[in-house]
Amino acid sequence: MMKRYFYTCLIFISILGAACSQGQSQSTNLPADTFSEKIKELANETVLDVRTPEEFAKGHLTDAKNINWRDTNFAARIEGMDKSNPVFVYCLSGARSAAAAKKMREMGFKEVYELDGGIMKWRAANLPETTEGSTKPEGMSQQQFNQLIDSDKLVLIDFYADWCEPCKRMEPYLKEIASDMKAQVEVIRINADDNQALCKSLGVDALPVLQLYKNKTIQWSNVGFIEKKDVVKQLQ
Repeated sequence: MMKRYFYTCLIFISILGAACSQGQSQSTNLPADTFSEKIKELANETVLDVRTPEEFAKGHLTDAKNINWRDTNFAARIEGMDKSNPVFVYCLSGARSAAAAKKMREMGFKEVYELDGGIMKWRAANLPETTEGSTKPEGMSQQQFNQLIDSDKLVLIDFYADWCEPCKRMEPYLKEIASDMKAQVEVIRINADDNQALCKSLGVDALPVLQLYKNKTIQWSNVGFIEKKDVVKQLQ
């Protein structure tokens, strides 16, 4: 009798644990298509763009509200929002929205959804955005890009954004490479925010991205932060 009671308790605990695990595993970090569908499902809820006003003006999700995560009064500006309602948060590539979402949960927001990979993944998925009267930057054409990589030297392309922290960390050593190895390589930096169509056509949907070209053909690429020594290896 005691043994049966013991096994019954074990089964109950296992079921309870599985249920809790299932509830906890429900992701709030959603890929672009799922994020879009969730916005439609929970209509009229807040969509929060935590980029800078300058980035916001170049294109954002329809009806999004812009509150810059880097503003010192970010917490004060969201404090008045209804914490029981769902909120959708995004930025350029996901880092700032992750930090903002964490802060919001700490402040008591019950349901915060993040756009995995930020608006770059949204654009790569051909989902709609608006500038609401602002002019979207035309940027570099594919033909102009092809002319850039048409060189006797190696051409190292750096896709970056002003607000991308890994991009900022890589910028100094990329300038050093451009100077120290100028006889063999051209380093060209392209602002992804100002060249959205080009990034989309080249499949650049995260930052930073390095692409190495030789005779107009891509030889190597890297997504995310990389140390200088590992880049130099590719150039030797």
